Amino acid sequence: MLQQIGKVMASARHWAHVIKRDVVALWLAAGDSRVPLIAKLVAGTVAAYALSPIDLIPDFIPVLGAVDDLVIVPLGILLAIRLIPAGLMTELRDLALERERPQSPAGLLFVLTLWTMIAGGFGWLAWNHFAAAP
Repeated sequence: MLQQIGKVMASARHWAHVIKRDVVALWLAAGDSRVPLIAKLVAGTVAAYALSPIDLIPDFIPVLGAVDDLVIVPLGILLAIRLIPAGLMTELRDLALERERPQSPAGLLFVLTLWTMIAGGFGWLAWNHFAAAP
């Protein structure tokens, strides 16, 4: 039983390392002139979101809080990787291993803007609902 748990933990650590490396590689891809434009946009968006200190779905929300970390980010990474030529992605992964994890002020700004828009929309709906009430 303990051996199986150890294997699962080792697999999870490896998966986390691969995800971190690929996020940095996508960050590099977003600024590389050899990457096609659509791949740059997808790679930049995924990397900015993954590197943002704020999640679209906060982690304190049960079940849904883990959806972005366990589903949205990995699927975004897979999509971006498919859009980048394989040889170039290998080169970017090698470069990513040599770099530290960047920070993404753009990702932070994106998520904060989105949350502000959502809060403003709810505020507007509430205002209209209560203003129209007799």
